[in-house]
This record gives sequence, structure tokens and C-alpha cells, in this order.
Amino acid sequence: MERTVAILGTLDTKGVEYKFVKDRIEADGVSTLVIDVGVGGQPTFTPDISASEVAKAAGVDLNDLIKERDRGRSIAIICEGAAAIVKDLYQRGKFQGLISLGGSGGTSIGTAAMQALPTGVPKLMVSTMASGNTRPYMGTKDITMMPSVVDIAGINRLSRQILANAAGAIAGMVKVNVKAETESKPLVAATMFGVTTPCVTQARAILESAGYEVLVFHATGTGGRAMEGLIRDGFIKCVLDVTAAELADELVGGVLNAGPNRMEAAGELGIPQVIVPGALDMVNLGPPETVPDKFKGRRFYQHNPTVTITRTTGDENAQLGKIIAEKLNRAKGPTTVVIPKKGFSAYDSEGQPFYDTEADAAFVKSLKSNLGEQVKLIEMDNHINDEQFARTIANLLLDNME
Repeated sequence: MERTVAILGTLDTKGVEYKFVKDRIEADGVSTLVIDVGVGGQPTFTPDISASEVAKAAGVDLNDLIKERDRGRSIAIICEGAAAIVKDLYQRGKFQGLISLGGSGGTSIGTAAMQALPTGVPKLMVSTMASGNTRPYMGTKDITMMPSVVDIAGINRLSRQILANAAGAIAGMVKVNVKAETESKPLVAATMFGVTTPCVTQARAILESAGYEVLVFHATGTGGRAMEGLIRDGFIKCVLDVTAAELADELVGGVLNAGPNRMEAAGELGIPQVIVPGALDMVNLGPPETVPDKFKGRRFYQHNPTVTITRTTGDENAQLGKIIAEKLNRAKGPTTVVIPKKGFSAYDSEGQPFYDTEADAAFVKSLKSNLGEQVKLIEMDNHINDEQFARTIANLLLDNME
């Protein structure tokens, strides 16, 4: 079966580099489909899809856009048009993977188009911005970002090797054909941290033995947003939300927050869910030297060299109880909350750095006082990582799906 890579970029300013990548991909036996998104001049070579067509897909005439001489608006329009064009071409089977090159503007355009593609479609962004905070570019999609090291400005001894590597990578990606052996199995979404891994691992085994495929999302902010997005896209049958740490980060100011809409999609769609306050004993921060002054005087633990965690207070846990209750009260489907009374994470157990029964009790008290009768609440005399607790929440989720 013939494979095709879509190449999206500004052929007016970086045509030489794109032609090099195009030739390298074709030398690997893969066809190319070139989409021009340059608005500053004539393309260096003829694309398959012109910049005029891209602008038109966003409802704008390219000549009018050029006359405006507004770079910010131009990029916004081209991002919109590129996303629409790429989505349509992919749905019509015109390509199997997408590559783009660029600086800040080119990366914005390239990744906007990539975010319009389904998860699993190869997406490679060679970028000068592939360091630091890439969250705005990545969104919740599986975009591979490759540092260009030097600017995308000519073919030299360094850029030649880097761009050749990128071309080889995307050509290889589109040749991969993974047999979908479990597509008929209903999907369960679960959330996990290292400190809740034993619980999720044991529960997952039970759900898989019952005929479900379990997608485990790392609750790092991106993971939670990805899960919420897949729920809204209709992929997920039910949710085992064991790790709620992203809500604590959102409230207190941690670095792994998933935004204000976390823990809402399943309820809005009426999907069965079981909720556990896993890892609500912690807020995630960066390396010690980056911890904001406002956190001075709190209880800290160095999780690893790049992640410092601080213990949530009783007041914060009380607020989290109210926030979670309000979200779950709006749920349209079967919803059960299960409380592990002996601790919310591996660090929240007797002898561990975040063990604080009073802070945990503040969460439970607030949750109870705000939770509606339609939401089932169960308290268990277990730690979250106990086998009995994991077995119980898995079976409760199975019950909710009946």
C-alpha cells in the first residue's frame, strides 16, 4: 500500500529546507503532499495545496490578508485554514502522516494542523521552540517535537543531518502498521500517578479480565486534559478516576493542573464513573529553586530532582471536597465516590511524609456536606493501594455499567 506524508510549511521563506525534506522522504519510497502556508511571497516550488486554498478554508482571501500586513492575524487565519485543510485531506485518505518545520510562527501553524488529526496519526514538528513549555503547541495530541538546534535557515552541515533524520523518522512512522486486536473491546479511562500505581494496576487487571480495554492516563495536567477530550469525543465507555491530583494543582497553583473543567466530561455525557480522591494530599511544583515564595513554610517532599511536592492543607482539602461535590452533583450518569480512610497516596500512610488524617478528614467532611443524594458515597477502612480497595472500586465500576 502506497504511503504519503503531508509536508506543511512556508514555501516562501523556507522553501529550500522543505524541498530537501521532500526529496529525502521520497528517496525512502514514500510519496509526499505539500501544503503551502506562506503568506509573504511566492513559493520556492509548486505545492499541491496553495496558500490561497489554505486561507480560503478559513473564509479569507489570501490577497486581502497580505494587504492587511498584520502578522498576528495572518498566523491565526492560516492556523485555522491549515487545520481545516489537513483534517479534510486526512479524512479522504490523502496522507498517513504530517511533518512541518519552523520557528515560533511556523510551529504555531504546524501544530495547529497536527492537533486537528486523530491520536495515532504520525505528527512530527521540527522546531526551534522544542524546549521549555511546549504545552500550547502539543495540546493533548501525540505530536513529536524535534529540536532543530539551529534555525530553519538554509541547508548546512548541521541542519542537513537534522532534517534528514526528521525525514527518515516520518517516513518510517507512516510505514508502521499496527494490527488493532482490541478495537471491539469497550474502553475504560483510568487516571494514575506513581503514588497510586498499585491501586490502578490491580483494578486494571480486573477490568481487563472482564473484557474491557483500559487506557491509563498519567495525571500530569496533559493526561487529564487528554482523557477529558477523549471522553467528549465519544471514545470512552466509563471512567475510573483514581487520581484527582490535577484538581489540587488547579486550586493551589501547582504545575500539573488540567484546567477548571477537569472531572466534568463523564458527568456531562452520562458515562458511568467511580471517583477516588487519589493523590489529593499533594500539589506538584518544579525543582526546589523554582518553588514560588508563596509556598514558604509548607511541608515539602522531593519526589525526584525535577518535581517538588507540597502537602495540601486541611483548608485546601475542604475546598477540594466542595469543588468535587459540585462537579459530581451535575453528573447525568451513575457516579460513585469511594474514600480510602487510611490514606490517599503512597506518601499518605502511617510513617510517610504526607500522612495527615486531619487534612484528609477535612476533605471527607466537606465532600459529605456538599454531595447530593444521587451520588453514591462509600468509605472503606483501607489505604488506596490496598488490594481490597482496588478490587472494590473495579467491581463498583462494573456494577455502574450494568
